Amino acid sequence: MNIGAAAERSGLPPKTIRYYEDIGLVQASRALNGYRDYTVEDVHRLKFLQRARSLGFSVEECRQLLSLYADKNRDSASVKAIATQKLEEIDAKIAQLQSLSAVLSHLISNCHGDHRPNCPIIDDLAGAAH
Repeated sequence: MNIGAAAERSGLPPKTIRYYEDIGLVQASRALNGYRDYTVEDVHRLKFLQRARSLGFSVEECRQLLSLYADKNRDSASVKAIATQKLEEIDAKIAQLQSLSAVLSHLISNCHGDHRPNCPIIDDLAGAAH
């Protein structure tokens, strides 16, 4: 199937599919006319990549996961280790965002938001509060 059909079936834009091909995550064969020719298995790999990326896995992590996906003798422990590491990264980002939210919330609650020039938000951004 051509790239348009592969894009439709995988839910990925053709530009992303071309990018994945350029970096070696997928490799379409070429039809006699020189156009990319994707198989059903290629579409499965593209869907796999789409789902993995939507869960926050990096391109390199996707490369590892695809390698494990293709290895029918893989240890599930290898897959779990990658997913566990990703979850730890996500949890750390959530904690960081919660901390930022708390600081910003505190600054907002201490700003009168009136016609006066005094503003703890500006003071904090300027480093005056530290």
